[in-house]
Amino acid sequence: MNGHDDPTASSTSVLRIMNERALFEQLLRHGPVSRPQLAAATGLSKPTISVALADLERVGVVRSVGLATGGTGRAAQLYEIHPQAGWVMAFDVGRSFVRVALATLTGETVVRRDVRSRARSAVGLLAQLGLLTQEITEEAGITPDAVTYTVFGTPGTHDQATGALRLAPNLPGWNRPGSVDRLRTVTGSPFLVENDINLAALGEQAHGLGGDVDDFVFMSIGTGIGMGVVLGGRLHRGAQRAAGEISYLPFGESDPLAAGAVSRRRGLLESVASADAVVAVARRFGMSGRISAKRIFDAARAGDATALRVVEAEADHLAHALASVIAVLDPELVVLGGGIGAHGGELLVAPVRERLGDLVPLRPPRIEASALGDGAVVLGALATGLRHARDLVFQRALAVD
Repeated sequence: MNGHDDPTASSTSVLRIMNERALFEQLLRHGPVSRPQLAAATGLSKPTISVALADLERVGVVRSVGLATGGTGRAAQLYEIHPQAGWVMAFDVGRSFVRVALATLTGETVVRRDVRSRARSAVGLLAQLGLLTQEITEEAGITPDAVTYTVFGTPGTHDQATGALRLAPNLPGWNRPGSVDRLRTVTGSPFLVENDINLAALGEQAHGLGGDVDDFVFMSIGTGIGMGVVLGGRLHRGAQRAAGEISYLPFGESDPLAAGAVSRRRGLLESVASADAVVAVARRFGMSGRISAKRIFDAARAGDATALRVVEAEADHLAHALASVIAVLDPELVVLGGGIGAHGGELLVAPVRERLGDLVPLRPPRIEASALGDGAVVLGALATGLRHARDLVFQRALAVD
């Protein structure tokens, strides 16, 4: 009987892996910590902990970082996860901007950059992502092949059968079969493509208002309109991974902006309530010159009567959309994000809540503007990437061991 057939050897191996995983998780959450602290937290014996730490230290996943201070008696050695045992890259790929961050395995962001997007073609955007990767990894003192895991946040949904992006009209060319697969050339690491608003919801869960809420929705209003749905503390994607594509809700049919091919391609709600639509409504109401959604909300904040009418119209569209969401999902919290939601959210909260009182015979959920600004998608991508990267690093450590 060889060692692989020996049930005792097999049980010993499984137990060793479980012990090392328990220490790995404790060090991620609470490091730097000492062996006595690990023993108290895990219930493992000190000899077992010493062996497991030695194994993880030998493969470069754990490192010692000095001695504990302030106590009596012999100072205890402290251990932590080696930050550079793994790296995560996070991209927020939009029509106007590409936002990217590089973080260590312990979650420290080392480099962060926002640049104008070359989203006019898939080829140009892919080249831009590759160049950004080269620049950012060089700044961090590593090479692209050192990246453990990469997460790309994009509009629409990744059709895994065809390798195309669906429902992403703002990224021309990415709806072609195989287009998403070319992202593997950006870093060469394992990667995930996730809807950007889903990632924003995860960013809100990890770092914002959704941290202690089991059921909430993140409504993004900006270049496009979308929603990330968290139910029971977990992201809800739907059967076709298209849950939250609220831009296609049939609201605003009577609005002139809802007519034509654009509304069919982008969705009725997006046609009447996105940033472009806010500008179009402002012009219809008599505002002129160089205006943008940001300037309109700034003017409303300053008391401009016409701008306040535009905000009221926007709030009415959003309230109608949220009325359907609330009736179906009954969330505890609605977070407004995106360019408009984050910048002008405080102007929208009160009128949206008031309008909901007329539309739904339910107590409206708590409605708040996100405080994460334009970093929500990247933060969610980092949180997602770190989970995958940590699993990979631990698995690779076992293979070396």
